[in-house]
Amino acid sequence: MALRTLHYHRQRRLLDLVFTDGAVQVLSAEFLRVHSPSAEVRGHGKPRLIANKRDVGIRTIHPVGHYGVKLTFDDGHDTGLYSFRYLCQLAEDQHSLWQQYLAKLKAANASRDSLIDTRQLSH
Repeated sequence: MALRTLHYHRQRRLLDLVFTDGAVQVLSAEFLRVHSPSAEVRGHGKPRLIANKRDVGIRTIHPVGHYGVKLTFDDGHDTGLYSFRYLCQLAEDQHSLWQQYLAKLKAANASRDSLIDTRQLSH
């Protein structure tokens, strides 16, 4: 199955992966951020746990050739190329990857929540 379209819902912070057969998989910006293929996250053989990203969003999506995209997140993270193959793998393994991530957070006594509240107050 090949990817046909990527559609990002900015308000909900969800990325739709639309396949050529019409199937749709949905990945959250948080999930994509904590599973970034970048060296910063993947490390050199020892992946780094990324916490505090519940409210992260995707700022931009840039095509990279015919094989992937570069995502820029609103926390400033912009390294790592998401190949279409990697996106498909994330979608396929999303449930188990997410459960593993939550277990690692718990073991590290870490949180998905932001370190500081950055909501804008209206007067």
